[in-house]
Amino acid sequence: MEAGTSTVTQESKPGETNPEKQPGPEKPDNKNAPKSGGGDGAKARDAKPAPERKKPAKLSEDKRFKLFSGTANPKLAEAIGEHIGVKVGEAKMQRFADGEVYFQLLENVRGVDVFVVQPTCYPVDQHLMELLVMIDALKRASAARITVVVPYYGYARQDRKDRPRVAISAKLIADLLTTAGANRALFVDLHAAQIQGFFNIPVDHLFASPVLVSYFRELNLPNLTVVSPDAGGVERARFFAQKVGAPLAIVDKRRTDLNVAEVMHVVGDVEGQTCLIIDDIIDTAGTLVKTVDALYASGATAVYACASHAVLSGPAIDRIANSRLEQLVVTDTIPLREAAQKLTLPRSDAAQKLPKIKVLTIAGLLGAAIESIHMETSVSTLFS
Repeated sequence: MEAGTSTVTQESKPGETNPEKQPGPEKPDNKNAPKSGGGDGAKARDAKPAPERKKPAKLSEDKRFKLFSGTANPKLAEAIGEHIGVKVGEAKMQRFADGEVYFQLLENVRGVDVFVVQPTCYPVDQHLMELLVMIDALKRASAARITVVVPYYGYARQDRKDRPRVAISAKLIADLLTTAGANRALFVDLHAAQIQGFFNIPVDHLFASPVLVSYFRELNLPNLTVVSPDAGGVERARFFAQKVGAPLAIVDKRRTDLNVAEVMHVVGDVEGQTCLIIDDIIDTAGTLVKTVDALYASGATAVYACASHAVLSGPAIDRIANSRLEQLVVTDTIPLREAAQKLTLPRSDAAQKLPKIKVLTIAGLLGAAIESIHMETSVSTLFS
């Protein structure tokens, strides 16, 4: 006891053994100072752990990163993996006889930063359920962070109450993804940008326009005028027009029912111009074909179109094939249906021999975004 008491006395009252030095109150302060973040000692300690927290320079070397894919668009996921130098993770996706989804991870994801690529395209509900089940499996497998990469966000067109007693389904899907366990979301060309506000998790919203703009710059169409097929797409078309240095025109469209539209007239001078219609979704192609007819009726010499998402449901493919449209350019956010594959071949009846449908990949754009998110660097350069 006397030795222990002596030790405590020397630490708490050192002035009694060395009155000239008087360091009593200073030693405890110096010991506590680094804990509060001040002093050179704190800086030295802060600098040591830095190399441990630093991520590898390449994702292919990072064991704390994994990429998985559902069945909606596995080719896009593989292309993203090739771009960033990683393989798509191994998993088992099956269905019971009654259609229930069964999903099992075949790799360890504990403490891993996971990205799941799954557009909610046709069949929408089936692919959405797959995504929810995948998120739940990853969460229960103790993944550190789950980022859903949804190139095409289904139900995005139901983003507000535009009629009495209707659901805001875009908000419902946001709640489902968050409740399932998603920690972050990455989208491409949402039908309405305000859908980002439906999420209580970080959202990155990319645009396919850089890929589309590059293509049409190389095509170098003469007397180009960019056209918005409706008032809601003016901002998107204006941005595109600025990038290619072309004037802007708008088509006045009035929708009479779901998937039914009637084009009224063209706002802007398109006579003698090559028109480029800019849209985000091509669904039944009813609006697209009527817009093409309206532009030709107003004096346009040629009409092209581009869109981020080639939904192409119902009679869309036949309408496009039989229309006066020179070419429709889309991205691979959604896999092109088999019936549309024949329209991607060069046409012998056209002077330029351009295919009726041209598919551009956004794998590089998504890969760069995924890499930036994981490395915690800025994604804003990809927004434009």
